[in-house]
Amino acid sequence: MREVSLDVHAGELVVLTGPSGSGKTTLLHMLSAIATPDAGAVMIEGQPVAALDRGARADLRLARLGLVFAQHNLSPALTAAENVDLPLALRGLPRSERAARVTDALGRLGVGALAERFPDALSSGEQQRVATARAIAGAPAALVADEPTAHLDSDSARAMLVLLAQLVRERGMAALVATHDPQVLELASRVVRMRDGRVLREEQES
Repeated sequence: MREVSLDVHAGELVVLTGPSGSGKTTLLHMLSAIATPDAGAVMIEGQPVAALDRGARADLRLARLGLVFAQHNLSPALTAAENVDLPLALRGLPRSERAARVTDALGRLGVGALAERFPDALSSGEQQRVATARAIAGAPAALVADEPTAHLDSDSARAMLVLLAQLVRERGMAALVATHDPQVLELASRVVRMRDGRVLREEQES
């Protein structure tokens, strides 16, 4: 990454786009406190990420961020519902509240009927929707997603994107999505175009 300056605000759906190798995923990892830059600073809600140790960064992700990456990262030993529930349990939320959040999130993503299935019994697209349900169940301040529609058919992709746009508006959530999907660009507040680790330009959408 070189000379990248980017702000993402509450209530915005910001899309990163660019060719493979342009730095989109690296930037997402930095903005989600998974990696830290060699120079410059990443701030999350005014807090400098570099000042946090690994445990504190993990706590920040758990409490404030919803992450959806190309590899679904679902635990094969847990059902879909248990995968969505796990981050909520780690936060110490009451069981009844967790159950309600899990049911709501899986239902919103159209996989409520699959709650008791294990990941290996789900298609790749179904796993992606469960992973997205896990990300939104915690009501994060910000959602960070890398190609969230890559494993979905066009109708499922559209439904997910409309849902994410609604959540951004309803909850005042910030969302940063890296994608090649033109459907995402249509719903964006801003489009940030990247190449070779640099931001080429930003485009304000209508």
